[in-house]
Amino acid sequence: MKKYLLLFLLAGQTVAALAQDNDDKTPYLTKSLASDAITSVVVNTSAGGIAVSGQSGQAPRVEVYIRGNNGRELSKEEIQKRLDADYDLSVTVTGHEVRAIAKNKHQNMDWKKSISISFKVFVPSQVTTDLKTSGGGIRLDNLKGNETFTTSGGGLEVDHLYGVIHGNTSGGGIRVSNSGDNIDLQTSGGGIEAKNCTGKIKLETSGGGLRLTDLKGTISAHTSGGGIEGSNIGGELVTSTSGGGIDLKGMDCSLSASTSGGSMRTQMNKVGKYLKLEVSSGNLDLSLPLKQGLDLDISGDRINQHPSTISDFSGNWDKEHIKGSVNGGGIPVTANASSGNVSVKFN
Repeated sequence: MKKYLLLFLLAGQTVAALAQDNDDKTPYLTKSLASDAITSVVVNTSAGGIAVSGQSGQAPRVEVYIRGNNGRELSKEEIQKRLDADYDLSVTVTGHEVRAIAKNKHQNMDWKKSISISFKVFVPSQVTTDLKTSGGGIRLDNLKGNETFTTSGGGLEVDHLYGVIHGNTSGGGIRVSNSGDNIDLQTSGGGIEAKNCTGKIKLETSGGGLRLTDLKGTISAHTSGGGIEGSNIGGELVTSTSGGGIDLKGMDCSLSASTSGGSMRTQMNKVGKYLKLEVSSGNLDLSLPLKQGLDLDISGDRINQHPSTISDFSGNWDKEHIKGSVNGGGIPVTANASSGNVSVKFN
């Protein structure tokens, strides 16, 4: 069997850099939010990262971190000089909304004089966010509400978020964990790793692989630039790739999976309402539950097993097709490897 091609450009490189670079630094500016009962956060910066945290025990505040281009440290005097000449920077509170805005005064700036302005915002957990940056990663944790965030220059990291979550990046990977309700995350420049999430989940990338672990809900996960690896998934999963193989194990769900760029290995603990597998340029290795009633429609260049190896099968079986039922039939199972071998096991 062909090797499974699983390519993962995992999330968080830019985000991790933001955390590591700033956690041990003194902020250029800190604004307390202790008396403002913040319910909404708006951040916009064109050359820096953004982090918003609702973790308990933290003093509500906004921290501003400023560096020169290429991460160079600058004196406060030099920072103030560059801000006065080339940037508008403001941190304001109106009603219960905090707005942290950094933008260039000029369309065409001398890159040698450019600076990176990053924000870290600490707020109560019940907030909505609207975050935008074209020059860094975005990290959110321990929030409940409607969260919208986008960057074209870094990764996204999401942990312990619940509500409506919509994030987009064209320049980095995505990592989401311990989150739920309604998740929609997209990238064209990296891989996606999702772990321990529930609810309606939509994940899309055209520039990396997918790694899906301990998910439950209605899940749509697609990539055109890498492999897919999944384990312990319940509910419904619809997934596809045109740029790698697929390796799924511990599945307890309705499943539709397809690849045009590699082989597929799928191990089902239990089939939900349906199972549909499509492999156009590789082999298919399929493991099905031993005692579940299934209606089989399986085809490939060659079927490796002989029907005598499978108990309680009725129907037609030849070297290229399986059309029949096991355990009296029931759940539809359709699988096709148009240019590869098929191996079917019952466990």
